[in-house]
Amino acid sequence: MSAIDLYARPSTDFEAKLTRTLQYLRDAAQAHPGSIVQATSLGVEDMVVTDLIGKHKLPIAIGTLETGMLHAETVALIGTIESTYGLKVEVYRPVAEAAIEFVRKNGDTAMYQSIELRKACCGIRKLEPLGRMLADRSAWVTGLRREQSSNRADVPEHELDDKGRVKFNPLADWTWGDVWHYVSVNNVPYNPLHDEFMPSIGCAPCTRAIAVGEDFRAGRWWWEDEKAKECGLHVHEDSATQDTPAVSMIGSKK
Repeated sequence: MSAIDLYARPSTDFEAKLTRTLQYLRDAAQAHPGSIVQATSLGVEDMVVTDLIGKHKLPIAIGTLETGMLHAETVALIGTIESTYGLKVEVYRPVAEAAIEFVRKNGDTAMYQSIELRKACCGIRKLEPLGRMLADRSAWVTGLRREQSSNRADVPEHELDDKGRVKFNPLADWTWGDVWHYVSVNNVPYNPLHDEFMPSIGCAPCTRAIAVGEDFRAGRWWWEDEKAKECGLHVHEDSATQDTPAVSMIGSKK
């Protein structure tokens, strides 16, 4: 049974959410002309955002992090996006020397040895490349949803990151059923690993299938405490968004 068969159950206000999300993306693109990028993990939520960008020809660049440790199925989606939507995907890879030295010093399984080493690996393979992706941008778009985990329960529709860029989370209030309903109705390509009970897919050594009743992100870094389960891409100081009126943030410039 496919993920679509299992999960495609729209909420009663799905059409209103979809209309709002599309307008939200249009407004974001208009507020940051030539300076906004979708940072896609190539997961199903991000594929929904990419589909909206591609089909509605929104002027938002598409970028992804090819960490060197992704599943082959994940990497294949880069070509699928380009051929399906006619969009060029910006691919950012870790600095080869840094990745090689980390493995030489700590081994292929360093991520299992300690949180510090796992986060160091994420720093080399994700955070540094993301920094290059966002270097000349004033805004970026993610597929974060509040329902994904307890750590993300308060995800706002937009916020400032720790560099003062606007970070848009247009699917923040979408449910898992909404996501898969959209995929089903719009024939959105997605990672076949989602059909193997992997709702959240990262690097291959750090992803496993989940069991019935487990949280969406239970298969990510499953050997760690729940509070540690972020790679750093979506973590910043709380002060970055304190006392910032939401209404002004959509057009905030770096």
